[in-house]
Amino acid sequence: MMAETYREIDPPQRLLMGPGPINAHPRVLRAMSADLLGQFDPEFTAYMNETMALYRRVFMTENRWTFLIDGTARAGIEAALVSLIEPDSTVLIVRSGRFGLLLTEIVERIGAKIETVDAEWGQVVPFAHIEEAARRVKPQVVACVHGDTSTTMAQPLEGLGRLCHEIGAYSYVDATATLGGMPVEADRWGADVVTAGLQKCMGGPSGSAPITISGRAADFIASRKRVEAGIRRQDIEDGNRARIGSNYFDLAMIMDYWSDKRLNHHTEATTMLYGARECARLVLEEGLVNRFARHKAMGAAMVAGARAMGLDVFGSDEHRMSNVTGIHIPEGIDGERVRTRMREEFEIEIGSAFGPLQGKIWRIGAMGYNAKKHKVLITLAALEAVLRAEGFKVKSGDAIEAARAVLA
Repeated sequence: MMAETYREIDPPQRLLMGPGPINAHPRVLRAMSADLLGQFDPEFTAYMNETMALYRRVFMTENRWTFLIDGTARAGIEAALVSLIEPDSTVLIVRSGRFGLLLTEIVERIGAKIETVDAEWGQVVPFAHIEEAARRVKPQVVACVHGDTSTTMAQPLEGLGRLCHEIGAYSYVDATATLGGMPVEADRWGADVVTAGLQKCMGGPSGSAPITISGRAADFIASRKRVEAGIRRQDIEDGNRARIGSNYFDLAMIMDYWSDKRLNHHTEATTMLYGARECARLVLEEGLVNRFARHKAMGAAMVAGARAMGLDVFGSDEHRMSNVTGIHIPEGIDGERVRTRMREEFEIEIGSAFGPLQGKIWRIGAMGYNAKKHKVLITLAALEAVLRAEGFKVKSGDAIEAARAVLA
C-alpha cells in the first residue's frame, strides 16, 4: 500500500513572545538555506574558523577554544559538565530555579558528589553564600546559571572566577538565555566554561550550542582525552586522568576536530553552523553595547506596560533579566485560557511557568529579533484586549502609553 502522505509544512506566522524559542532573524534562515559542504572542505573549515573568531567577540573573551557543540543548548551544558567533572569528585551547584535543578540532574548522572547553595525561585543566591559554601566543601567545579528563564532572574557572577581560582576549582556558567542580550563577560568573570544557545537573544533556531573554554580548563579536559580506537592518530596523545564519560559530548575530541588536527570525531552540523555564524554576525554588526541597551529598553517597556494594566510583576527589579518578564496571573483569571486566546486570536505566544510557579505567572520575552518596539506594543495591546474580554478591569490604552513613555 502507498504510504500516507502529508501536506507540505506551512506553519502559522506566530509572534513568539515567550521565554524562548523566539522568531529567528530572516538572515539566519537564509544562511541556513545555503548549499552543504563536506566537513573537511577548506571552504567549510574556513567557516568554522570564522565562527570561532566571531563567538570570541560575542562571549567577550580571548579564549582560543570558542566554538559550537552540535545540539541544543542542553547539549552544550552536558558537554561542559561531563568533560569537567570526574566521577566521585565534588560539585557545588548554585540553584534558584528550574535550570539550577537541571544542572543537578546532569551531575547526578555523572556520578559526582553534589553540594548546593540555594535560593527561593524569584531570588538570587548572595555571593557571600556561594563563597562560604565553596571554601567549605572545596569542589572540583562550581556550576551556576546566569539567567534562569524559569524565574526571570539573573544571578550576579562578579567574583565567581576569582573565588574558583583561589580554591583550585573550575567554574561553569550556563548563559543559554542571556548570550547576545545581556553582558556575558567570560574573561572579566574569570569563568572557565560558558555555554549558550541560539534560540533566545542570539535570534536563531535551537540546535547549536556556542561554548567558550579557558586555557586552564582546556588543559584539564585534554588530560582526560581518550581518542576512540577507529580514529587514533600518532599526532594525538591520550591524557592520564579518568576518561570523559560520553563519546558524543567529549570536549577533548571535539576540540581536536575544531583545531588544525581536524580529528574526524563527528560530521559537523553544516546548516546549524551557517545559522550560528550569521547569528554572531548580526550581534556584532549591531554592536554589543547597542544590543544590550535594546534588550534592556524593551524589557523595561514590557514591565511598565504590565504594571500600567494593574498587573503585578514577579521578582525584584534589581535582578530581573532584561529579556524575560514574569507577570502574576490575576486572581480569578484562567492563565491558560489567556494564553490560548493570545495564540488563537492574535497569533502571539506567551509562556507559562514550571514548578512552584506553574499556573501562577506568565513569562513574556522580548529578545533577539523580537526585542523591537512594535512587537512589544503589539503584545501588550493583545494581552490587554484578552484580559478585558476575560473580565479583568483594565483601562484601554494605558499599557501602550506606559511602554511608549519608557521608549520615548
